[in-house]
Amino acid sequence: MSRVCQITGKKAMVGNNVSHSNIKTKRVFKPNLHTKKFFVPEIGEWVVLKVSAKGMREMSKNGVWNTILKADKKGVL
Repeated sequence: MSRVCQITGKKAMVGNNVSHSNIKTKRVFKPNLHTKKFFVPEIGEWVVLKVSAKGMREMSKNGVWNTILKADKKGVL
């Protein structure tokens, strides 16, 4: 499975390492992903998601079920 957050859609992006002498080499910025189990009281089941730290903050703020529905509507999930 690729390194993509199932809630926010964050994925790896490419940038440069820049040395002291200003030599640039390619590098990858990976999202802060965690595989977590969330209990959804609306359906009474546990759901396993690969989410970023920002995705977990959104879930704690808006609720797990509302966030999952919003991600599905956005086409990320």
